[in-house]
Amino acid sequence: MLGSRGSVVAKRVMDVCGALIGLLLAAPVLLAVAFFIRLTMGSPVLFLQRRPGQGGRPFTLVKFRTMADLRDDAGVLRPDARRLTSVGRWLRRTSLDELPELINVLLGHMSLVGPRPLLLEYLDVYTPRQARRHEVKPGLTGWAQVNGRNAVTWEERFELDVWYVDNWSLRLDLRILWLTLVKTIRREGIGAPGHDTTMPRFEGGRDR
Repeated sequence: MLGSRGSVVAKRVMDVCGALIGLLLAAPVLLAVAFFIRLTMGSPVLFLQRRPGQGGRPFTLVKFRTMADLRDDAGVLRPDARRLTSVGRWLRRTSLDELPELINVLLGHMSLVGPRPLLLEYLDVYTPRQARRHEVKPGLTGWAQVNGRNAVTWEERFELDVWYVDNWSLRLDLRILWLTLVKTIRREGIGAPGHDTTMPRFEGGRDR
């Protein structure tokens, strides 16, 4: 887990500076993507969802919308793969849908680097070891994202998350940020096998 108070402060300083610089540099892209989503998918442009943060405490995640509001006759949302639009698929492949999360980093809900924030409902089905991913703030990117991203199994992803918790350092964060840039350009590990740019639902850890 995170080390001394000084290293924790240094990580927060890096998060704030990185988020501010990122938002300033990405402002034209953010506006262009928002306009394109509004033009092709309508409102809302942003996707807001409660996700678990550090210690499992909920916060509101901000992303660009990538899915249509398709429901069956009973009013139930259709599977993610059915609702993902062509524009949304492109946003996910380029990771542009994640850019608004810089706001979450600036507000302190997230870090630039950490385990990705998943669904609140998963909290009840983690094994004690898997739940350790919430000992740190969730991140825009993480060790699992540069070691397979959605192309690895849930169990492998959680092992990578726990490894990050146990081995965190500023140097590791910088390495992950660099690898994220490289892999985003190469578009590696975007989708799980058979799921394009999405992951199957997590049904629960083994040996619970």
